[in-house]
Amino acid sequence: MPVPSTQPAAERKLLRDTVQDKIRDAIMDGTLEPGERLNDDDLIAWLGVSRTPIREALAELARAGLIEMAPNRYTRVAAPSKDEMLDAFRTLGVIYGGVVRLAVPRFTAAERKKIVAMLDDVAARMDAQHQAEVVREGSDLYGMWADACGNPSLAQLCRATTDGLAFKLRVPEFAELVPNEVVRPELDDLKAAVLAEDPIAAELAMEAIHLLPTRS
Repeated sequence: MPVPSTQPAAERKLLRDTVQDKIRDAIMDGTLEPGERLNDDDLIAWLGVSRTPIREALAELARAGLIEMAPNRYTRVAAPSKDEMLDAFRTLGVIYGGVVRLAVPRFTAAERKKIVAMLDDVAARMDAQHQAEVVREGSDLYGMWADACGNPSLAQLCRATTDGLAFKLRVPEFAELVPNEVVRPELDDLKAAVLAEDPIAAELAMEAIHLLPTRS
């Protein structure tokens, strides 16, 4: 039987994904800073791969909102702005309200304990001094919910969109636009709903945390 002709394409895809993960991690941990220009030759030297998987990875990261590209002008790390922040925050609330509603009834005792500990940690660090740390970790925190929702289509949507949306929260005005005194009580309500295994209350609390209009 001849070797399937699709095998090389699969290998290139895996290489592209590896490159994408490395660039994504460098953006999310701050190694590559907002607005920083990305030069193909520098990326080739850093990653040790050819130009093709790098361009493919950058295109995927652009679709996710982490990279900005203008043909023949620039490729650079996205620079979050105050005007984009609230839209991104509320979009996360729309998505993760549904995620939480699905995840809460599925939690094992160990998962519930882990989520409660995470919520306690977030609440303890919501003061102005540590809020930036919480925002920087946002993508990973949201991922804990997505991993437990049990819906592959929704989890895939989360993986495709959360990095870009969470990255847009990294603006100095975050504490001003999302006041601690507004968010903290809703975090307590979310924790209580998780402990009570109440998916509807958890969904409403997650939406309120993200400043979505309350239901009448």
